[in-house]
Amino acid sequence: MPRLENIKDKAVTAVMNTYGRLPVSFSQGDNVYLYDQTGRQYLDAISGIGVNALGHSHPAVSAAIKDQADRLIHTSNLYGIERQQQLAESLCAASGMESVFFSNSGAEANEAAIKIARLYGHNNGIELPQIIVMENAFHGRTMATLTASGSRKIQAGFEPLVSGFLRAPYGDMAALNTIAQSNSDVVAVLIEPIQGEGGVNVLPEHFMPELRALCDQQQWLMMVDEVQTGNGRTGEYFAYQHHRLLPDVVTTAKGLGNGLPIGACLAQGKAAATFGPGNHGSTYGGNPLVCAAAQAVVTTIAEQKLCDNAKTIGDWLLQGFNDQLGDKTLVQDIRGQGLMIGIELTQPCAELVDRAREKGLLINVTAGNVIRLLPPLIINQAQAEIVLTTIVDIVNQFAEAHR
Repeated sequence: MPRLENIKDKAVTAVMNTYGRLPVSFSQGDNVYLYDQTGRQYLDAISGIGVNALGHSHPAVSAAIKDQADRLIHTSNLYGIERQQQLAESLCAASGMESVFFSNSGAEANEAAIKIARLYGHNNGIELPQIIVMENAFHGRTMATLTASGSRKIQAGFEPLVSGFLRAPYGDMAALNTIAQSNSDVVAVLIEPIQGEGGVNVLPEHFMPELRALCDQQQWLMMVDEVQTGNGRTGEYFAYQHHRLLPDVVTTAKGLGNGLPIGACLAQGKAAATFGPGNHGSTYGGNPLVCAAAQAVVTTIAEQKLCDNAKTIGDWLLQGFNDQLGDKTLVQDIRGQGLMIGIELTQPCAELVDRAREKGLLINVTAGNVIRLLPPLIINQAQAEIVLTTIVDIVNQFAEAHR
C-alpha cells in the first residue's frame, strides 16, 4: 500500500491535466457566496459557469436531494421513473414543448438534438443530412458537438472531425438564405440565442423570428441551444420566449440541476415524433436523484419569480455598466440580457479574473477579451452593487495601466 505522504504528493497530478485551474479551492457555499479553505468570502458572479442558478446550498435543492437520496437514487431507464415524468411535465409546461429526453450534460443534450436532426433527414429521404451551425458557437466537447462548435481552439488535434455541418456567420440571415438556395440536404439549424463561450454575443432582435420563418419555409428543424441561456438566465424561462415563438428542439442543462449533472433535449411537433425506442438512450439520464433536484429548481424559479429578478437586476447592471464604463476608450461594447452580461474590451484581459478575485469577486473572461458575468438568479440589489462597483474599479485600473 502506498504511504500517505506519497498519496498527498500525487493529489494534484492524479487528476488528468485538462484544466488551467485558478489558485483557489472552496470548501463551502451559501447564497451567492463561496468560502475558500481559509474562510475568506467571495461573491460568485460566475455561478459555476451558469450552473448555480439558485446560488449555493439552496434549502429547496438541498432538501430535495436529501429526501430523494434516502428513498431511491438510481434504477436506470429500463423502468418508469416518477420523478423523471414529473420533471418532464414541468419543463414542457414552462417551454411549450411536448416531450423531453434527459441526459447528463449540455453536450449530451446537443448530441441528442443532432441525432434527432439526422434521423429526421433520413426519414425524409435525405441520405447525407446537413445541419447549419454558427461561427463562434460552442455546443460541447464530444466529437459531434466540438465539430458543431465554431472554435478552432477546441477542435485542433482531434481531426478528423464529424461531417454533416455547414457554418454560417452568427446572426447573418442573408448567409442562411444563400445556403437554403444552394443546398437541398440541410435538415436543421442549431443556434445559441446568446453565444456564451463565444463572447456573450447577442443576436439582432429580428433574427429569431426570421429564422423561424425560414425553417418553416424550408422544412428545417429550428434547434435552439439554451444550455447557458435557459432556466431563467435571460429574464424568461428560455431565451426564445422573448420572441414569442416555438423552436422544434431546445436543449438545456447548466442551471437546471443547480450543480447536479443533468441535461435535457426538449422537442415538439415533427421533432418530438422522430425518436422511437432504441434510437437513443442514457444509463444515468434522468435518474430519480437529479430529477428531484431539478424539479426543486424549476419550482423555485417559478415560485420566487426569479425570471423577473434576472430581468430587473440584469437591466440595472447593464445600465450601470453603460453609465460608468460606456465612454471608456478601452471598452468596446457592453451587452447581454438578464443576468448574462458581457463587457468587451479592446485588448486581452484575462488578468482581470485574478484582480477581481483579489477583491472577493469571482468572474470569468471568455473569448480572450470579454468579461462574462453569470451571477445566481437570486442575487439582490445590494449584492449587484458590489458586482458593479468592483468591475468598474478593476476595469478603470486596467485602463489606467494600459494607457
